[in-house]
Amino acid sequence: MKPPRAVPFCFLLFVICISEAKLSATAEPIVHPLIPHEHDLAGQEPLRQKRAVALDGPVVEDYTVDIEISFENVSFLESVKALLSSLRFPVQGNGTDILSIAMTTVCTPAGDDLWCFCEKGYLWPQEQCLHNLTCQEHGSALSGRSCGCLKGLPPQGPFCQLPEAYITLRIKVRLNIGFQEDLKNTSSALYRSYKTDLERAFREGYKTLPGFRSVTVTQFTKGSVFVDYEVKVTSSPPPGSIHKANEQVTQHLNHTYRMDDNSFQGTPNNETKFTITPESIFEGDNVVLECETEIVSSNVSWYYGEKHSVIQNSDKFSIHTAVLNNMSLVTRLTIYNFTRQDAGMYGCNLTLDIFEYGRFERLDAVPIQIFAKEERKVVCDNNPVSLNCCSENFGNWSRVEWKQEGKIRILGNPESELDYGCSMYTLKADRTQCPSGSSGTTVTYTCEFVSAYGARGSKDIAVTFISVGDDSSYKGDMPEVPRHEMEVSTVQSTTRNSLETSKTQERQANLTVTPDPISVSEGQSFSITCISDVSNYDEVYWNTSAGIKIHPRFYTMRRYQEGAESVLTVKASTREWDGTYHCIFRYKNSYSVATKDVTIHPLPLESDIMIDPLEATGLCTSSHQFKCCVDQEKDKEYTVTFHVDSSSFRAEREVIGNQACYTYSLPANLLHWCPKDINAFCHFTNNANGSVQSPSMKLTLVPGENITCQDPIIGIGEPGKVIQKMCQFSSVYRSPGQTIGGTITYRCVGSHWKEEERSCISAPINDLLQLAKDLIKSPSQDQKLPAYLRDLSVSAGQEEKNIRSSPGSLGAIISILDLLSTVPTQVNSEMMRDVLATINVILDKATLNSWEKLLQKQNNQSSQFLHSVERFSQALQLGDSAPPFLFHPNVQMKSMVIKNGHPQIYQQKFVFEDSDLWGDVAIDEYQLGNLKPNSSVVTVAFPTLKAILAQDVQKETSSNSLVMTTTISHSVIKPFRIAMTFKNNHHSGGKPQCVFWNFSLANYTGGWDSTGCSVEDDGTDNRDRVLCVCDHLTSFSILMSPDSPDPGSLLKILLDIISYIGLGFSIFSLAACLVVEAMVWKSVTKNRTSYMRHICIVNIALCLLTANIWFIVAGAIHDGNYPLNETACVAATFFIHFFYLSVFFWMLTLGLMLFYRLIFILHDASKSTQKAIAFSLGYGCPLIISSITVGVTQPQEVYMRKNACWLNWEDTRALLAFAIPALIIVVVNVSITAVVITKILRPSVGDKPGKQEKSSLFQISKSIGVLTPLLGLTWGFGLATVIQGSNAVFHIIFTLLNAFQGLFILLFGCLWDQKVQEALLHKFSLSRWSSQHSKSTSLGSSTPVFSMSSPISRRFNNLFGKTAAPKLPPGNDGNLVSSGSSSFSWNI
Repeated sequence: MKPPRAVPFCFLLFVICISEAKLSATAEPIVHPLIPHEHDLAGQEPLRQKRAVALDGPVVEDYTVDIEISFENVSFLESVKALLSSLRFPVQGNGTDILSIAMTTVCTPAGDDLWCFCEKGYLWPQEQCLHNLTCQEHGSALSGRSCGCLKGLPPQGPFCQLPEAYITLRIKVRLNIGFQEDLKNTSSALYRSYKTDLERAFREGYKTLPGFRSVTVTQFTKGSVFVDYEVKVTSSPPPGSIHKANEQVTQHLNHTYRMDDNSFQGTPNNETKFTITPESIFEGDNVVLECETEIVSSNVSWYYGEKHSVIQNSDKFSIHTAVLNNMSLVTRLTIYNFTRQDAGMYGCNLTLDIFEYGRFERLDAVPIQIFAKEERKVVCDNNPVSLNCCSENFGNWSRVEWKQEGKIRILGNPESELDYGCSMYTLKADRTQCPSGSSGTTVTYTCEFVSAYGARGSKDIAVTFISVGDDSSYKGDMPEVPRHEMEVSTVQSTTRNSLETSKTQERQANLTVTPDPISVSEGQSFSITCISDVSNYDEVYWNTSAGIKIHPRFYTMRRYQEGAESVLTVKASTREWDGTYHCIFRYKNSYSVATKDVTIHPLPLESDIMIDPLEATGLCTSSHQFKCCVDQEKDKEYTVTFHVDSSSFRAEREVIGNQACYTYSLPANLLHWCPKDINAFCHFTNNANGSVQSPSMKLTLVPGENITCQDPIIGIGEPGKVIQKMCQFSSVYRSPGQTIGGTITYRCVGSHWKEEERSCISAPINDLLQLAKDLIKSPSQDQKLPAYLRDLSVSAGQEEKNIRSSPGSLGAIISILDLLSTVPTQVNSEMMRDVLATINVILDKATLNSWEKLLQKQNNQSSQFLHSVERFSQALQLGDSAPPFLFHPNVQMKSMVIKNGHPQIYQQKFVFEDSDLWGDVAIDEYQLGNLKPNSSVVTVAFPTLKAILAQDVQKETSSNSLVMTTTISHSVIKPFRIAMTFKNNHHSGGKPQCVFWNFSLANYTGGWDSTGCSVEDDGTDNRDRVLCVCDHLTSFSILMSPDSPDPGSLLKILLDIISYIGLGFSIFSLAACLVVEAMVWKSVTKNRTSYMRHICIVNIALCLLTANIWFIVAGAIHDGNYPLNETACVAATFFIHFFYLSVFFWMLTLGLMLFYRLIFILHDASKSTQKAIAFSLGYGCPLIISSITVGVTQPQEVYMRKNACWLNWEDTRALLAFAIPALIIVVVNVSITAVVITKILRPSVGDKPGKQEKSSLFQISKSIGVLTPLLGLTWGFGLATVIQGSNAVFHIIFTLLNAFQGLFILLFGCLWDQKVQEALLHKFSLSRWSSQHSKSTSLGSSTPVFSMSSPISRRFNNLFGKTAAPKLPPGNDGNLVSSGSSSFSWNI
């Protein structure tokens, strides 16, 4: 016997033994038993209370015993609760009865504390709340009142108690003195004097009563003087105690009041609670009458009839009396086999001293009437015929039993509608069941209705079976059951009041179902079409032959003018679908039913077949075995063949543990195949010719020269070889007969196989995974779900250690939860309790390592898990008895039901002390007022899920709070405002951001999204908390994002101002640059070098201008809520990326041209060749890079940032596709500049170009020398802004330099060129002034580093003036312009 069930039973037996032992003892009972449990922990049961109540003669000792049980496995708690709730009390022993057992207190660890919670209906006593620390954050009351949670168990007890309730004893006594009118005036001195004196005497007298609390005089009335007063006690007074108290009252009262000792009279303050079960009594029912009063007495009697005859225990009657919670008495009378002769008045009477309670009720028996057509004829032609019977009585029916008596035995399929009191028995007799010799044989079928309380009513139907060919006498009966010659089931409806009754019969529909036989194999689909010739109906549903209603997800309904049609569709059949199905059309109380048989032939699914090897290496000289295994329970008469390449071979069968395995051995000495890759699979065929093939197995045959790793189980391999094996066929330990799932990966290292990755699924969890896959295909999936969830929570608790170390087992449980959450059914509190118990196990901190390994393989598992939790919570139907709080160390749930009337505020708080996290959620009355009544609002909080979800997204930007999921069972009208407060554990560095988990991001793997959420000011300057407000529901948290400034901060405003002012200057400067180039083009492009330089300058300016225009477009999209313009945002991001890259690649072209002209002096290329290379490099490379970037990242929806039209950084580092090429180009151009300067300072013979190229090369060098360091510095600051916690100065400098690139192009790339200046002056007819200006400039300008008067410029002059140059093509001046990606106020 398993421990979770063994412990409570042992506990019950032990309590019985202890009680019996103490009943025979004369000393005061003190009980100290040992309680058996899982870890040899002891329990104590101090005797808390003892009572002696004389009921029916002998003295009965009544004990209240406290039991304490300790255990580690939280699932054991649920098992104990389930067992206690299933017990039927009283549990009778040998002379001892256990009247009730209640779980009152549950203590669980919470960090360093022990939190003790009271179960529903129990509270800590007031004195314990005053002297102990309460858990106020968990809904406990303030000091001085009862509370529901204490931090620690009180050392002296007690446990949680039932709330103290008072019994009010109303009594009247006479004073033999004259009545005065002032006694009617409660404010008169006489009234107060009488009241004070009498209450003092009453207190002295009644304080001897157990549980006495107070006494109050309520009024004085005439008749001498009658005093009405109330005595409040917490327990029922023992017999005789009130008489003694009354004597004490008279002794303590002044004799002048002349109290009459014999005038004490009790007045019952309420009616005795009298219940009758069942409410509607059938003849033959066992009837239970129950009286409940607040007074406990030994004088209890039951009476019958007008003469009030006393009822005694007998075979007919049974009387049982019990005391509940020491507060009330319940006496129960059971009347067995109630008949019409037993009808009459029944009542109970209870007397205690001066009190008398009682009540009488009349009982009547209702006769059972069953209607059916008593004679039927059935032709044995395999067509269905239905026998119908209905009860005129409604309610209380638990089942309908069909029996038969006769010479031949022909069974049918029963189907009952107990709510409507009807049952149908469908017969399908064929020729083999009633041959010609038995034609005319009559069989009696009995339809018997059984009530839940024992009554039975039956009706016999005589059925005459007629063989085919002898049915001439049957023609007259044909209109009753229409049939067709083809295999069509057409059954007229069964009307409960139409079976030979005088009641009006509704119009019945003729149903026709799919005529062709349905015979499919497991895993295949089938459908049944049911057509009605009547379009008017109230309900359509499908049932199995066992009476199980099929879930509506499996069938559809369509109504048209001439009739209606319902189609039952099963996409993947299992063996559960084998049987007979009923299509039922109901109109009022009329039922039209058609049946169809479905045969499902056993066949394993592909996923059920375990293969070995998955992949392996083998020697050509050795034999090799292929193996396919299925569960022995699923193994039937299959024909199994192995297909090896193009050949097939019959398999051999063997049983290994609980598996049936089919094997084939590949023969040895396959040298003619060596080396070769062999693919094989096994093929299963059933007796219906259905087939399935296993996954492919791969065997690589090698000669064996390089083999270093050898293992009898894993196989052989060369160094570095990686193979996978199913855990079932590996060296992983498992108990005999168990089947484990998952795979294990090995790598050949040196001469040994090294285990590289293990994803095994333990046997219990693997079994549950297979059951889950079957459950979601089951016709009764919603009915099976509660028991499955209970088993899952128990197994998860038992397998906790394995889950912590095995990503495979963890992933299996996540898959199970995902599958089960799709079952379309309502989830009750017990089911949700089981779900949270399972979640608590897999979210434990000890499992984070398994989560990390799991997410490396399947990065959507955490999102899948969160989605399943949301589906469960949204399906939760709380009802009136829903627990407001479910507590586990790793998950908590709170909830509320929206009732009719004025809605309350939904406000819940969650505290996880172990994780130092807390949060609360609030929804105001206005939002809740728009919800449908009985809607359930559920919030689930997770302290560790933040670390798990962070592994799906960026490591740098992670959730630093709880994850809280809030769902509502019904649809809500958006926007739906919800406010949440999170604890902020990061007080410095970064800003908080309110986010929700968007399941559709990253190709539906999920990610954090801030759409619809914002950080609000809570009116306090408390940095320990973050207030978030969102306009929708889902899973929320906060992120700390140090990479971007606060949207409303001064820094953000400053960056925006710099960006847009710089953008205006840039656009104006670039346009001016292009105008200037157009004006001076002919003057400055007279040689090839100068021509190529200005080609580069024009394209640099044009690309940067286009990029700035797209930046304006991107800003407009973002400001207008860019998620609604995603396509435009993608386009803007692409073109900004492309044109910014083009700027850099044209810079690279300019640098390479300078390098080419100085280094390869003797080599010359044509202008067309240089232009082709320049345009390919300037536009071709950026196009390739930007296209690959968008093609790789956009399908997963991680191309752009969530809050800007620019390359993503957090999820995919797509921004590197811009930053890396740009920085490489900066490094290359800086290197070229260094080489050029070196060549200028140390020229070698033959390195001097012609005089015509001097100016062009000089201008190129000058541009590169100035712009390249500037751009390098710009993007150096750009990279600094990516680093977490970067200083705001880096953001400002980067934005400043990046915004004014257009101005740099105009100044250093265009206007700084002396030839451009001269051309402009000449253009405006200032040539003379230009000549003078040229001279003064060449002599006097000393500021620029590359001015003609500088030392480096003089080196240029010496170089180009002294050395005779070879005949080279003419060159020209060129200035290189560098520009970077202007993200402006963005952060990269």
